[in-house]
Amino acid sequence: MPRHDITALTTGPTLGTTGPAPRVGYVTKMYPRFSETFIVNEVRGLERRGVEIEIFSLRAPVDTRFHAALADVAAPVRFVPRAARAADAWSALARAHDRLDLRALPAAVLADLLAADPEDAVQALWVATAAHDAGLTHLHAHFGSVATTVARLAAAVLGIGYTFTAHAKDIFHESVDPADLRVKLADARAVVTVSDHNLRHLRDTYGAAADAVVRVYNGLDLDEYARATASRRPGRVCAVGRLVEKKGFGDLLDALALLVADGRDVHLDLVGSGPQEAELRDRTTVLGLDGHVTFHGPLPQDRVRDVVARAAVFAAPCVLGADGNRDGLPTVLLEAMALGTPVVSTPVTGIPEAVRDGGTGRLVPPGDVTALAAAIAGLLDDEREAARLADGARALIEAEFDVVGTSRRLLDVLETAAAPAAEGRAA
Repeated sequence: MPRHDITALTTGPTLGTTGPAPRVGYVTKMYPRFSETFIVNEVRGLERRGVEIEIFSLRAPVDTRFHAALADVAAPVRFVPRAARAADAWSALARAHDRLDLRALPAAVLADLLAADPEDAVQALWVATAAHDAGLTHLHAHFGSVATTVARLAAAVLGIGYTFTAHAKDIFHESVDPADLRVKLADARAVVTVSDHNLRHLRDTYGAAADAVVRVYNGLDLDEYARATASRRPGRVCAVGRLVEKKGFGDLLDALALLVADGRDVHLDLVGSGPQEAELRDRTTVLGLDGHVTFHGPLPQDRVRDVVARAAVFAAPCVLGADGNRDGLPTVLLEAMALGTPVVSTPVTGIPEAVRDGGTGRLVPPGDVTALAAAIAGLLDDEREAARLADGARALIEAEFDVVGTSRRLLDVLETAAAPAAEGRAA
């Protein structure tokens, strides 16, 4: 599929547009998803710039909790049927043939469809048909896994371009098929990733196939994340995220135990749910911390903002999971920095691009419980230093992570990738 070089858009100033904004189909594995607020922020930012978007969800949402920000998204959501029976596959094929005249498909595209997982191929035909009927001019997927598999096939059927955003699990997890990711990188008109760390990794690992990768940070709506003015609660530490290994919450509990053993009056507010919840609750009891930890479970964004804004320290002690999984650049960490809550984290993947030790927060080695406890204690004890780091963090967020700027950069990527002239500039 055609591609072209837009690497100049990686970090430079935003570019002007030369034509109407593309009509984009967003392909996601599941939308909405409670933990993926960055997609909602991104769609809202693009819509404010006049981009018409339709969202395709390959799986029906299983979460009954939704953030209020979803009400601001104008894009309709199409839930893509899955082929449970052979008859469903034939129905999707007939529907696509009726709208798209599949006899004109290049042999290579037909070969790709036939080689794909049948469910992916059927969903790609469904997306292609719906995108054609809606007059969409470009497809963009989030995560380089199944959503990009479907977007790539659908774009090939339509003869249009596709792009995708690569995050972390879809790059680093042991389940990633390097050959499959290489093909997706090479075929895409452009690939967005969320940190310079990811950008270097993809280019070092995949060489020329990753030439079209650019970095665009996930953005925040700074009207919603204005610097907090409410008084902070002394000794209050908070952490937010799925309760999974890569978040390092077990280390955080161990660090809290050290602080309590040192005679400190500290309390941890832990927001989120996940497969490690029972293990973390047991660990809390074993460490004698039952009176020092509140498990809040998942909370809507406004409640999360309140917990983070009132905390004296925000901790994100991320680690590398045994399966290779890791955080890219946690959105909630950026949110804490925007709110003015002093942060402690670890130099995992893209985190040092936002948390600059001694400038915008504190960094400690992943898995170093003693260092983590000391960094938290330092921020609790020295309010002037904590305020200085919070000032630096807010300034960085305003400069690099404001959704006004990040959506402008992403739109530059999408407009260039979707332009009809892009095919003539193919590498």
